[in-house]
Amino acid sequence: MSTENEGAAVPPAAGPHPAPPAPQQNPAVPPAPEFEPAVGAAPEPSSAPSAPIAAPPPAAPPVQPPAASASGGTGADGAGQGAGPGGGAPGAPGPGPGGDPAAGQSASWWTAGGGQPQGGSGGGPGGPWGTAPVPPSGAPERRPRGLIAAALAAVLVAGGIGGGIGYLAADREDSDSTTVSAFGNPKSESRAPGSVSNIAGRTLPSVVTIEAKGSNGQGGTGTGFVYDKQGHILTNNHVVASAAERGKLTATFSNGKRYAAQVVGRAQGYDVAVLKLKNASGAKLNPLPLGNSDKVAVGDATVAIGAPFGLSGTVTTGIVSAKNRPVASSDGGGGSSSYMSALQTDASINPGNSGGPLLNADGGVIGINSAIQSAGSGNGLGESQQSGSIGLGFAIPINQAKNVAQQLIKTGQPVYPVIEATVNMKDTGGGATIASNGAGGSPAIVPGGPADKAGLKSGDVITKLDDTVIDSGPTLISEIWTHKPGDKVTLTYKRDGKQSTADVTLGQRKGDS
Repeated sequence: MSTENEGAAVPPAAGPHPAPPAPQQNPAVPPAPEFEPAVGAAPEPSSAPSAPIAAPPPAAPPVQPPAASASGGTGADGAGQGAGPGGGAPGAPGPGPGGDPAAGQSASWWTAGGGQPQGGSGGGPGGPWGTAPVPPSGAPERRPRGLIAAALAAVLVAGGIGGGIGYLAADREDSDSTTVSAFGNPKSESRAPGSVSNIAGRTLPSVVTIEAKGSNGQGGTGTGFVYDKQGHILTNNHVVASAAERGKLTATFSNGKRYAAQVVGRAQGYDVAVLKLKNASGAKLNPLPLGNSDKVAVGDATVAIGAPFGLSGTVTTGIVSAKNRPVASSDGGGGSSSYMSALQTDASINPGNSGGPLLNADGGVIGINSAIQSAGSGNGLGESQQSGSIGLGFAIPINQAKNVAQQLIKTGQPVYPVIEATVNMKDTGGGATIASNGAGGSPAIVPGGPADKAGLKSGDVITKLDDTVIDSGPTLISEIWTHKPGDKVTLTYKRDGKQSTADVTLGQRKGDS
C-alpha cells in the first residue's frame, strides 16, 4: 500500500525564483510505545461448498539594505521538500513560493475531508515586520544600521522557515520610531460544533488502541471504544481472538494511559467482542454516543478513528458509499466466517482500524469498522498485512452491534437467529439454494425447525427476504442476522421454476460452537 504520491519531482517553471528554501526537520512521529505493527483482519472467507445458516511557505521582499533571504517551507507532509521553491509533498513539484498545504482524503463514510491531517503551511506574505531604526539627524552612522539590517535579515530567514512572516524596512531618515505588528487570525483556531476537528476532539479520548498478544507471543493491534461507564470496550472479535483464551490484552487511551483488559464475551459470527478494563477506577470513561444505523443514508458524511498500521488516534473522513452490503470475512484462525449486512464507506480504513468507531456528522457511532476490500485480494474481504485502503471499507451497523454487545455483557455468549437450513455458499447471482445435505450428512433442513415448518425443501432457491434481494448464501445469512430470534420474515423462493413465498418465524442458536 502506498500512502504517498510516488514519482520524480517536477522542476518549477522558468522565471525569477526566490532564494532556495532552508530545510526544516520534521521527524515522523513513532507509533505508540510497546505496540507492534497492526495485523490484518483475515483472509478471504472459506470456500467450503456449503455452510449452515445457523453456524457462522513565501519569499521575503528585498531587504533595505539588501542582505536577507527568506526560506521556503518544508513539504506538506513534513517529510521532505518538493522541487518547487515552496516545498511540497514527496515526489511532487513545489507549488510555488509559500507552498501549499496537503489536502486530505476520504475514508469509509468518514475519512475524507476537513478531518485529514495537514502539514507544514507555507503561508502567504506577511505584514510589516518593522522599520529599520535610524541615527539622529546630522550624525549618519552607517555601521549600527548595517548591524540592525543584518540582524533583521537573520530574523527573516528564521521567519521564512516558520512559514509566512514578512517585513518592510523603511528608508526614511526622519523618524526614530520602530513599529512592530503581529499578524494572525485568532478565529482560525476556533472549531465549530459539528466540524471534523470538533468531532475528533470529543471522540479521541474515548477511543483506545488494543494490543493483543497470544500465548505464542504473536499478535497485533486494533481499535476499540468506550461503551459504558463500567469499563466495557466494544471492538471486533478478530482483533482479540488470538489473545482471548490464554493471551494478553491491553487498551491504551489517547492520553497514554494503559490498562490490562479481559474478554467478557465474543461473537465470531457477528465479529463483535466486548472487553472490560482491569483496575480502571482512575480511568476517564466517557461512552461514545450511539447513532441509529437504520437511518443512515447513502452520501452521509462519516468520520473514522483508529490505529491503522499502529498509528494510534488517526482520523479519516468520507461518506457512506452504500448500505446493506453483504460481507463475509474471517479472522484467519481457521474457524467459520463472519457475516454482516455492512455499511460501506470510502473513508480510509486500514489494518489496525478494525474495531474502531465509524461516526456520523453529529459524532454518533453508526458502525464498527471491520473489513476492507483490497485490490490484491480478489473477491476476498478482510484485512491483510499487505493490503491497504482503496476506498472500500465496511462497518458493522451499530444497531446490530449494540444488540450483540448487550447479549455478551449479560450472558457472555451470542445468540443467532436461524431458519435451521443449510444453503450453498458458492453459488452467487441467482439466490441462496438450500443444499441437498447438511454437515456430516445430516438433513439440510432440520426437522421441526423454522424452515421445515414453513414448508421449504432442499433445492428451493431463496431470492428475497422481505424486500431485500438475496443473491447468495452469505447474503441470506447476513440479512437473517440483522434480525432477532422470534422475528417473522417472509421468504420468496423458486421451486421447479415457480415462485412462492413462505412466512418464517426465526429460531435461535446460542454460542459459536
